[in-house]
Amino acid sequence: MSLNKFAKVFGAALVMATATFSTTATAQNLQSVSSYRKAHSDMLAKQSRIKDQIRLEEAQKYAQDLYGEDEPEPDIYTEGWESGLVNPYKDMHVPYSKRIDVRHYSLPVKGHYVTSHYGYRPRFGRSHKGVDLRAAIGDTVRAAFSGRVRLTKYERGGYGFYVIVRHENGLETVYGHLSRFLVKPNQYVKVGQPIALSGNTGRSTGPHLHFETRYMGYAINPEAIFDFVNHVTVTDNYTFTKDTYMDARSNSSRASR
Repeated sequence: MSLNKFAKVFGAALVMATATFSTTATAQNLQSVSSYRKAHSDMLAKQSRIKDQIRLEEAQKYAQDLYGEDEPEPDIYTEGWESGLVNPYKDMHVPYSKRIDVRHYSLPVKGHYVTSHYGYRPRFGRSHKGVDLRAAIGDTVRAAFSGRVRLTKYERGGYGFYVIVRHENGLETVYGHLSRFLVKPNQYVKVGQPIALSGNTGRSTGPHLHFETRYMGYAINPEAIFDFVNHVTVTDNYTFTKDTYMDARSNSSRASR
């Protein structure tokens, strides 16, 4: 092969290889740009969903504070049973101080995210006697401690379907806005046993669980007993004192004037 002919053949091959490389590189670059655009679009969509969820939760929390929850009639917290085995409080005398064992516990729902805390709402002139926990309709609600079901009831304008369990450690727990009961009054339940399904019944602005802890009718901040963030109890033994409760009630009363 002559030198000129070799040069022509080599040149043609070089041009073809360069064109092939350029086409491949261009295709890869286009694919890379397309992948980047898709990833960026997915990220923006995810951020938008997160923002929408945050706005929804903020709106629900505001509505809960604004409209509140009609508390059930007081006698449901003090009415007893005929059976001494069921009712541990025969004389209903409330001691000045009581140490309560809370070591053997279960959080009532799996999420444990508090959407509305316990306490007085000065803006609306009312107290929130428990905490609201994030829960979807149909989530399993479990007994916080072992005990006996004292009440299953429905109130249209209040907690909707709700359950009250009186526990062996002296506490009572209230579970509100349920969609279905899984237990009956006077039934013994073990700690962690399913007692209901969460819902959106009664005076509610969205699906959640209203959860209360009480001692002989006295409301106790559930977050003084449970650390919902870390899924543990704050202490092994919670000490109830009437002074603590009376001070809180007095402050709420003064603030409402």
